[in-house]
Amino acid sequence: MDSNMRFIHCEGPGGPKVMMLCEAAKPAPGPDEVLIRVAACGVNRPDVLQRRGLYPPPDDASPVLGLEVSGTVVHVGENVERWRQGDEICALVNGGGYADHVVAPARQCLPVPKGMDLVDAAALPETLFTVWHNLWQRARLQPGETLLVHGGASGIGTTAIQLAKALDHTVIVTAGSREKCDACRKLGADRAIHYRDEEFVEEVKAFTDGRGADVILDMVGGDYIQRNLKAAAPEGRIVNIAYLQSSEAKVDFTPLLLKRLTLTGSTLRAQSADTKAAIARELEQRVWPLIALGRIRPLINHRFSLVEAPQAHELMESNQLIGKILLLP
Repeated sequence: MDSNMRFIHCEGPGGPKVMMLCEAAKPAPGPDEVLIRVAACGVNRPDVLQRRGLYPPPDDASPVLGLEVSGTVVHVGENVERWRQGDEICALVNGGGYADHVVAPARQCLPVPKGMDLVDAAALPETLFTVWHNLWQRARLQPGETLLVHGGASGIGTTAIQLAKALDHTVIVTAGSREKCDACRKLGADRAIHYRDEEFVEEVKAFTDGRGADVILDMVGGDYIQRNLKAAAPEGRIVNIAYLQSSEAKVDFTPLLLKRLTLTGSTLRAQSADTKAAIARELEQRVWPLIALGRIRPLINHRFSLVEAPQAHELMESNQLIGKILLLP
């Protein structure tokens, strides 16, 4: 068996062209890890930020890009009991996904859901871990509540729409084109707001008879921070997971007091191994059955080969995609 693997190396921080295909020895799994032969890797915004030098990996993580994969187990660490050689899984990894082999913590691995293609399963971990943790664990989204998702056509957005609708929530989204709004409605969104033509605070208020959204998932930041406070319902929860516009804003927090709002946020990569393992357990119990029933499916926009990683990042940064991008070794 070949002891080497192919992977994407970044020469330094910069544009997509700093990424190049290289070769190195395959990583060896630790006692609590598995080695996976990668079928596909998801491309996500954190990868773009890391490539630019704006999101450095933790000291104990691989410097190679890539936070989610699907593939086949080829070797297991001595403490691993659940997984065996030949198992088809998907995994949230701590880096290293842009490669044909990667190690993953065994507790962050999940079986490929019944009826799902092994390659497409690579689009599940990063988005579902993020959506579940922020909407159901942090924001405590309750039955009957209304959810507002900014960036509804993104990988996170398309996943949040499907999962929230599968669990019987009313879903409002914002998106930047008519095509994206149409795609969100096809996935189940009850109201899709074209933010270039419509004021989302007014539209959310009108759609909810003046109440506002109970939970808001925001990856935009900037002036959305103030507008989210206005769009939130009494006792509403606002969760920031990124700041694509800006992490800074001048804000009047009076609505926070008057409506008793909660403003929170998180990043997934910095979470502890125990937290990620707990998210994985809840996903397998609560969400994997919905995937098996066909109620949730990743929306794959484009599949690139591993050597086409620069083109994949160019598409991601164009903001023209709807859904997810995959890299195939």
